Amino acid sequence: MDKTYPRKKIAIIGGGIAGASIAMYLSQYDVDIEVFEQGISLVNGPPICHLHAGGNLYREISDDQCITLLTESIETVRYFPHTVNIRPTVIAVPKKDPGQPEDLLPRLKLLQQTYAQLIEQNSANQVFGPAEEYFKTYNKVDLDQIAQRTPTQTPTSLDDWLIAFANQVDLNELKYPIALVQEYGLSVFRMAATAQLSLSSLNNLTLHFSSSVNRLSKVIREGEHSLWDLSYLYSGQHYSSQFDYVINSAGFKTGIIDDLANKHRKRLVEFKAAYVAQWDKPQFGKWPEIIFHGERGTPQGMAQFTPYPNGYFQLHGMTEEITLFKDGLSESCDLSAQPKLPEAFNKKLTTGWDISLQTERTQRAINHLSQFMPDFIEATPAGKPLYGAQQIPGDDVTLRAANVSYTEDGYFRAEIVKASSAIECAKEIERVLKLSNKVSNIPAFTLLDIEKEAERLAIERGYPIELAQVY
Repeated sequence: MDKTYPRKKIAIIGGGIAGASIAMYLSQYDVDIEVFEQGISLVNGPPICHLHAGGNLYREISDDQCITLLTESIETVRYFPHTVNIRPTVIAVPKKDPGQPEDLLPRLKLLQQTYAQLIEQNSANQVFGPAEEYFKTYNKVDLDQIAQRTPTQTPTSLDDWLIAFANQVDLNELKYPIALVQEYGLSVFRMAATAQLSLSSLNNLTLHFSSSVNRLSKVIREGEHSLWDLSYLYSGQHYSSQFDYVINSAGFKTGIIDDLANKHRKRLVEFKAAYVAQWDKPQFGKWPEIIFHGERGTPQGMAQFTPYPNGYFQLHGMTEEITLFKDGLSESCDLSAQPKLPEAFNKKLTTGWDISLQTERTQRAINHLSQFMPDFIEATPAGKPLYGAQQIPGDDVTLRAANVSYTEDGYFRAEIVKASSAIECAKEIERVLKLSNKVSNIPAFTLLDIEKEAERLAIERGYPIELAQVY
């Protein structure tokens, strides 16, 4: 009679977008999973709002990273279809910026060709519309003509998406051409809702909320393979359990778990924030997302304008006065894999923001956008910022496409920088673990179910429900 082996046990530390996605993906196999999350719900981290289906927000990154982001974004849309806000993104270069819009065209053409090839390999990869419509460029004459169109809440063509832009942006402040690209939006609240509903319903998965891992060591039992001994704190009590594999998906606290496991790794941590404003002008029609390129960290840093229902917008300004922060970037050292953020940022992460500061920085974000859209100065701050710290493996602050690293003793690090990398990270772990016995599929929920749970999470976290709703 063949010897039967117990099911493999996997600990996932951290229930952010990486941990939750990995848990969902691996739960389809014949394994037992426990997720340890310090917070009270899943996917509550940095201000995700963009799918990055091509990485065109970041002109400083390599073409290889852009292709990776495109490929991973397709995986994400196919896996999390109800989390996407389907609307294109405008990429514009201001006259004040030293860059030239023509420099973007070779990359856009390469991404379009790559997308076409991926569709040819599998028609299910056509998630951003036809490849020939992946991007389209416009000159000022084109936009002047589009500005004469009647605004619409139901765009049916690429040109329709530009009506509000053509009417409200100061077109004389831009270089041409501008590009309209099928880089979609991503709802952090609907991702959280998808994970919350899915993982709460699984028989082979246990969620430990309000649980802080405080010890992690390798133990070898005589005559048996080695295991990871994990201890955690819950409601003032210490508990421990043993696992075959540990997946460190602790986000910006990844280095803390590395230190517990005695696994040093060089990394950066950067504190960032995005801001919520309201500017309810339904007469403009439906907005695309808009990116005004700029040099990172300067007063003219990139401006990002992300639309939601009912005139809510999420704003980024890549300056130290808005999204970035002076001393907001920290690096690890020889003594610890965990970069040390200044105490002011730790306070924001644990106890929230001072109201006057959030209002001041939101107003700066509004002012930053209004240099290109003068009437946007009428917008008003609409609640607390979306904020968090982002971990970046290595020492390259421009890195955007990262996946997973692991050691032979069953220790994995989910080192994603962008949410779109999470599913590919999960697939890589599946390949390394040689999982093949698929026993179930992820439970399917309707868009209505997910949106309702997303709205509940938005309210619980103190944000307008519009940020959770489909745009």
